[in-house]
Amino acid sequence: MDDGLDGFRRVQRLAYSIAEAVAAELRPGMTERDAARAMRVRAREHGVRDWFHLPFAWFGDRTAFTGFKVPLQFFPTGRRLEPGMPFILDMAPAYEGCTADIGYSGALGPNPLQERLMADLREHRELILDEVRERRPLREIYQDVDRLMSRQGYANRHRAYPFGVIAHKVDRVGDRRWSPRVAGFGTQALKGLASDALHGHREGWSPLWSPYRMSDHPPHPGLWAVEPHLGFRGTGAKFEEILVVTETDAYWLDDELPHVRRWSEAETDAGAGAVAGTDAASGSEAAA
Repeated sequence: MDDGLDGFRRVQRLAYSIAEAVAAELRPGMTERDAARAMRVRAREHGVRDWFHLPFAWFGDRTAFTGFKVPLQFFPTGRRLEPGMPFILDMAPAYEGCTADIGYSGALGPNPLQERLMADLREHRELILDEVRERRPLREIYQDVDRLMSRQGYANRHRAYPFGVIAHKVDRVGDRRWSPRVAGFGTQALKGLASDALHGHREGWSPLWSPYRMSDHPPHPGLWAVEPHLGFRGTGAKFEEILVVTETDAYWLDDELPHVRRWSEAETDAGAGAVAGTDAASGSEAAA
């Protein structure tokens, strides 16, 4: 696809591939700090020298932000991974002047609850895209996501993020080998977000998609890192990926991502199962 966004597509795929590789290496007893460090190391091996934010890792009930009250609680801790425990890996590298912010949910072994949450996130991805295309105010879309979560029986956990954001804008950054960081966030990316905030304030829009009045405006053109985050009884799950918003349309930057592939495979398996069931029933009728 030649839409001028190949650099963002590459860095998003790179970030997800790193998260998948680290997820495959997780073992009982590893800590959130171990996982975050592994993501940083792999990113550096692939040439990443700058970040929108450094990697986060959340294990167990921390995937649902249980008890989170202050920003410091988001940073990786010594929480150790146990069999069956859910995890979320989150990273936002800057590479070759482009940024991405991704979230990868999984578990160390079977975890039917988190699998269910991930399956139900598909409806949120569809809802968000449909309503952005309708040019609904971002605040109203946020409220519709809330209502969908309630119907599904889940709690909104992205509301625990600073400013309660479900998304934020991402932009190009200067292609430097390294830039200073403040509290884990790259200064170049923060400057870009601050610049957007200043321009947006003057023009009546915000680069932070929140449940508050500052997001009571139609979708602003640009790239948005969107992360609906579901929680249920100490288990959380989310995806995070780039939504492209133009003056007249919107689309997800890339459908070749782990959660999208997971949904497609589940749909294919369900279809194959239905066909097999129909064939078996037809065979039984013929035998009768």
